[in-house]
Amino acid sequence: MDNTNKNILIVGVGGQGVLLASELLSEVAIMSGLDVKKSEVHGMSQRGGVVSSHVRIGKKVYSPIIPYGQADILLSFEQAEGLRALDWLGPDGQVVVSRTRLVPPIANFGKFSYPDDPVADIQKKTSRVIAVDADRMAHELGNPRLVNTILLAVASKHIGFARDVWDEAIRKLVKPKFVDINLKAFARGCELAETPAKR
Repeated sequence: MDNTNKNILIVGVGGQGVLLASELLSEVAIMSGLDVKKSEVHGMSQRGGVVSSHVRIGKKVYSPIIPYGQADILLSFEQAEGLRALDWLGPDGQVVVSRTRLVPPIANFGKFSYPDDPVADIQKKTSRVIAVDADRMAHELGNPRLVNTILLAVASKHIGFARDVWDEAIRKLVKPKFVDINLKAFARGCELAETPAKR
């Protein structure tokens, strides 16, 4: 698979591991001999606010910001955030979205209306959508914080790079006591990428 010149936009809310996912992706690209530029928007990440990361990969990358409407992959850890970021996706772009539903507190005060079914709304706008029940899978593995690793693994089928390089990046960047469970989560996500019926 051609893994040069890829624009990946990762979105979610604080505490979901968006920034770790972008670090892992960047490390994999660097270990594979490519140039990487990334830009992060932390927002109120400690309070469940919006977090996003632009990751651009290529033989030579000059800007860290993905041009509007040119993301090759939109990786969303929260379904409404995926819908909100959808206009960044390119014409042939791929969406990988968790069915995670995290309604912000502001919605309780009537100042923001959370969509009834964000995944369905995404599917109305593009047919290239992989929706994953990542929360359920993370709980099955024994750690709810594995959503990012599971989704990154599903997206890796469309990003490319050798599987052993992904595993090596996890060993390098994840805290030692969480390495084994993250490797299991990545393996589970790779299996899901090959078996759509199990998502």
